[in-house]
Amino acid sequence: MRLLYRVLGYIAVALGAIGAFLPIMPTVPFLLLAVYFFARSSPELEQKILDHPHWGPQVKDWRERRAISRSSKTMAIGAMTVGAVVTWYTLGDPWYYFSIAILVIAGGWIATRNE
Repeated sequence: MRLLYRVLGYIAVALGAIGAFLPIMPTVPFLLLAVYFFARSSPELEQKILDHPHWGPQVKDWRERRAISRSSKTMAIGAMTVGAVVTWYTLGDPWYYFSIAILVIAGGWIATRNE
């Protein structure tokens, strides 16, 4: 079971890394998932994420207080907006409706979290 959790943790980290570069895909939720899996399989890898200078504080804020910083909210909603605009220009109708739905649902949820 530990091996399965470790593999799932690595997959979550990989998806988070992809999300760091793609505006429509999140990063921190995948890192939260990775921390969950690594806590059950490899405390060293869990701690490595928590000690990361950029992502660690965001993961800790969520883990301890269920909070998202204002700057992170702004960046996340801004990135989703860019993704929706890019989708509108590149794929057009009806695909950009999916991006707008993600923006409204996920962006609304993010905006209402504690700071």
